[in-house]
Amino acid sequence: MAGSTSNSTLKKLALFLNISFLFLFLCLCLTTTNYLHPNNHSSTLPNQSTILHATIVDDGCSKLHEHPDFETKCLYVKTQIGCRPDGYLNYLQIFYCNFGQFPIIAHVAILLWLLVLFYLLGNTAANYFCSSLESLSKILKLSPTIAGVTLLSLGNGAPDVFSSIVSFTGSGDGDVGLNSVLGGAFFVSTIVVGLISILISHQQVSVDESSFIRDVIFFLFSLSSLLVIIAIGKINLWGSIAFVAIYFIYVGSVSATHIYNVRKLERERDQLLVLGDTSTSPLLGHVDEEKVVVSVQDYDDKDGVDDQEQKQYSSFGYLGYLLELPLSLPRRLTIPVVSEENWSKPFAVISVTLAPMSLAALFNTHAENVGSRTKLVAYITAAITGLVFGNLAYLSTKKSGPPNNNKYLFPWLVGGFVMSVAWTYLTAEELVCLLESYGNILGISPSILGLTILAWGNSLGDLIANVAMAVNGGADGAQIAITGCYAGPMFNTLVGLGFSLVLSAWKEYPSSYVIVIDRSLYETVAFLMAGLLWALVMLPNKNMKLDRYMGSGLIAIYLCFLSLKLAMLLL
Repeated sequence: MAGSTSNSTLKKLALFLNISFLFLFLCLCLTTTNYLHPNNHSSTLPNQSTILHATIVDDGCSKLHEHPDFETKCLYVKTQIGCRPDGYLNYLQIFYCNFGQFPIIAHVAILLWLLVLFYLLGNTAANYFCSSLESLSKILKLSPTIAGVTLLSLGNGAPDVFSSIVSFTGSGDGDVGLNSVLGGAFFVSTIVVGLISILISHQQVSVDESSFIRDVIFFLFSLSSLLVIIAIGKINLWGSIAFVAIYFIYVGSVSATHIYNVRKLERERDQLLVLGDTSTSPLLGHVDEEKVVVSVQDYDDKDGVDDQEQKQYSSFGYLGYLLELPLSLPRRLTIPVVSEENWSKPFAVISVTLAPMSLAALFNTHAENVGSRTKLVAYITAAITGLVFGNLAYLSTKKSGPPNNNKYLFPWLVGGFVMSVAWTYLTAEELVCLLESYGNILGISPSILGLTILAWGNSLGDLIANVAMAVNGGADGAQIAITGCYAGPMFNTLVGLGFSLVLSAWKEYPSSYVIVIDRSLYETVAFLMAGLLWALVMLPNKNMKLDRYMGSGLIAIYLCFLSLKLAMLLL
C-alpha cells in the first residue's frame, strides 16, 4: 500500500513538472513576442543611444547590480560577454528583458525550471543511465563487488559527476563543480548518516567495523589529497591521473577484502562439514554482495512500478499521457531502450535512427572554431549512420521483445549508455548555467548555490533511498546504507572531480591547469573531514552501533557549517 502511494506521488510530481515545463515555454514565447514587438519595444525601453557601451565588453557581469532598474540591466546583460551563459538559454536576458516588469513571476519561473532540470537529471540517470549500466555489468560478467563500486556507483553519482565535468569544461574555473561535489559529500556523510543513526538507534544495529574504517580512511585520504591540490592551486596531467587512481586503489582494496571474506567463509563451511554440522545458516555476506541483491530487487520492483503505471494510464486517460510527453518523448525518441518491460520496436528503430543526429547536434553546438562546412559534414555523416542503424534495427528485431543474444544486445546497451550520458551532460550543463545566472541575479556567489541548492538536489535521491533502506532493511539494510553514504561521495570526489581535472589538465598539457580557488573551500573540506573524524571516533567507541548521539553530532556539524556560511553571506 505504501509503495502504491509512493508511486502515485511520483506520478503526480512528474505530471506537475511536465505541466510546469509547458507553462514556462508558453510564457517565454508570449513574453518574447511582446518584447520583440516594435511598438512595445519603443515604449518600454530607452532609445538605443542610451546603451551603456557602444561595443560589447566583458567585465564578468560584476557591475550588474550597479544599475537601478530592469531597463538598464537588460541593456547591460545584452552588451556584456561575461553575462552570456554557456547553456542554451540566456537566463539573465530572459529575467531582465522578458520578465523585468514582473520580478516575482520571474523568480517563480526560475524555481520551476530548476525543479524541471533536477527532475530531468535524476529521472534520466535512474530510468536510462542506471538500467544500461546494470545490464552492461551482467553482459560483461563483472563480479558483484567490482560492479558495486564502479558501474553502480557511477549510476548513482551521475548527476554530481556530470555537474562537475560541466563546471570545469564549461566555465573553466570549476568553482561550482568543486562546491557541488564537496557540498553533496558533506550533506550525505553528515545529514543522511545522522538521520539514519537517529531513526534506527532503538534497533541497536551494528555495522561492519573493517568496511567502515576502510571507507572512512580512504575518504579522508582522498580529501587530504584534494586539499593539497587546492593549496598548490594548479595540477598537471599526471597529477590529475594520480588523483583518479586513488579510487582504483580503493576498488582493489574492496576486491581484496571481498576475496578474503569469501575464502574465509568457504573455510568455515568446510570445517562445519568436517564436524558434520550442516544446520548452521550462512554467515552475513560482505556488504558489496548485498549491494547487488538490493540492485536486483530494485530492478524487480521497477517491473511492478511499470505495471502500476500502465494501470494508472488507463484510468487517468490520455490527457495525463499527453501532458507527460514534453519531457519523456524527446528522450524516448533518442535513447535506445532494450528492457523487456519498456520494449517497443517502433521506438527502438526511431531511437537508433535519431541518436547519431542528436550527437551531431550536441557536437556542433559545443564545438569551438568549427566552420559551417564541418558542421554540415557532421550532420550528413550522422544522418547516413542513423539510416543504416535504423534499417539494421528494423530487420534484426521483433515486435515481441528486445534481442536476447548478448552479442546483439551489447551494441544496444552501449548506444543507450552513450545517449543517456549525452542527455545527462546536457541537463547538467543547463542546470549549472541556471545556477550561475541565478547567482548573478541574487548577488550571491554561484559557488554558494552549488554548495547548497545543487548539492541538496543531487543528494536528494541518496537521502530518500539510504534512509528508507536503513529503516526498512534491518541490519543488512543499515550496513548497505552506511556504506553507500561513504563510498558514493568518495566516488564523486575521486572520479567526478578527478576526471574533470584530467580533462582540464589535458587541454593545458604540457602546462599545468590553474585552479581558480574559492577560499571557502578550505572551510568546506575542514568541516567535511571533521564529520568523518567524528564518525570514526564515535562508532568504534559505541561498539559500531548507530545511535542518536553520533547522529546528533553529525547533524550539528552540518548546521554549524551552514550557520557560518549564512553569517559570512550576510556580513
